Amino acid sequence: MLPTFLTSSQVFKVKDKDTVVLPCEVSNPGPYVMVWKKGIAVLSAGNVKVSPDPRINLVNGYSLEIKDVGPQDAGDYICQIGTLQPREITHTLEILVPPRIHYVTSNGRVEVKKGASVKLECRASGNPVPRITWSRKNNLLPDGVQTAVTPILSLDRVDRHQAGVYQCTAGNGVGEDVTEQIVLHVLYPPEITVERPVVHSAEGYEAQLVCIVHGENQPEVLWYRDTMQLDTTERRIMESHGSRHTLVIRKVHRSDFGNYTCVADNQLGKTRKSIQLTGKPNPAKFNSASRGNWKDSYNISWEVESLSPIEEYKLLFRRLPDSGTNHEDGHPQPLSHQSQRKFASGRENRTSLYTIGNVGNANSGNSAGGSSYNFGYGRQFTDRRTDWRDVILPAAFTGQSNGGLQSMSYVIRGLDAGQVYEAKVQARNKFGWSPVSEAFTFKTTDTGHANQDISVIESKASSEVSAPGLLVFLAALFISHVLNLHS
Repeated sequence: MLPTFLTSSQVFKVKDKDTVVLPCEVSNPGPYVMVWKKGIAVLSAGNVKVSPDPRINLVNGYSLEIKDVGPQDAGDYICQIGTLQPREITHTLEILVPPRIHYVTSNGRVEVKKGASVKLECRASGNPVPRITWSRKNNLLPDGVQTAVTPILSLDRVDRHQAGVYQCTAGNGVGEDVTEQIVLHVLYPPEITVERPVVHSAEGYEAQLVCIVHGENQPEVLWYRDTMQLDTTERRIMESHGSRHTLVIRKVHRSDFGNYTCVADNQLGKTRKSIQLTGKPNPAKFNSASRGNWKDSYNISWEVESLSPIEEYKLLFRRLPDSGTNHEDGHPQPLSHQSQRKFASGRENRTSLYTIGNVGNANSGNSAGGSSYNFGYGRQFTDRRTDWRDVILPAAFTGQSNGGLQSMSYVIRGLDAGQVYEAKVQARNKFGWSPVSEAFTFKTTDTGHANQDISVIESKASSEVSAPGLLVFLAALFISHVLNLHS
């Protein structure tokens, strides 16, 4: 009877450095010779080991043992019976090899200029073939994802925001994953952002002018006043903490107000940004509700940051057209640039009507609100209800609070019910006028009650009125008298 195999062909997956036994059991072997082969190489014949490899031995009869396996041992192993028509089985040996990264771009340090494209490559070996996954240390990848599975990571039009540490991780399920990193440096001219383009201060206070500077390599930063480079003095200190560069001016003098420039320079270019140090107030911010409580009046309020006392305000307001649009482009018409310049400089139309006390709606015959001190005065540009009207209000100041915030409220009277109005305001201290505030819109109610007390112009400042307010009133009377003489 011819011999037959009791073992069938199999696939063996073995980790690197392990030992594997390839079985070969035969019934009725008789006088036939058992042979192990790998390819054309004979490893054993009968009970005799032919291979010189000390790691290979016959065990348990005709089973083949291979110790300390490595990638070179992978392949097909044939157990053959030497009959007239040879019979055989084939075992396939796969060696599982943990991943190993053997190449990263530029040995892990890449430099590229801003605006260029770059490819980061990571190559790894192992069995099964490792999967390469990219991530970024302490950040997302440039396209906003956490990871990307690819051997090559492409970055287009890089800037400083793409700079950083990129990590490639190779894993195949055998052993631990391995990781290498590439540090990407983006070379670019300095980039500057200013913390505040306009810094408000006052005499005797400390002012800090801050530039945030980024650049590769770290740029040199210099400070200028107009065209003159500044040096450190007892009152003027220059500080640098990482990308934050600060010009500190202690005990500000009036002569310190003006324009300052921080200039950053590296091998790739020079960049500059300007900061204005001013004693003028910051633009006012309205804080009243957008919907009023009365049909014919509205209590408008605002606050302004100024380290010096506010001396007076200019409040400009108008009713928006009934349709809510102007006559040309269908949008509400804001104060024009030219009008703002006139408003800021006080050079209003000489034909404007000056009125003492109530500033009213010329078409309706109602009166607009004013100051509770009875010395507010106003100007009406034309007699149309949708034209701008302004009111000049004296401000009182008795002490500093809330970091220089000063507040004001004012009751505008003689308004139309259920209409939308627009307002802007300026504040003046001893250093000059603030920029015109952003436009604020409010609406009178069309269902509420009228404000019965229309004989008094109401205004409230952050503190009681002092003597300078009376001077403003007397000056207004004098201007009115002169205009009446000329008319």
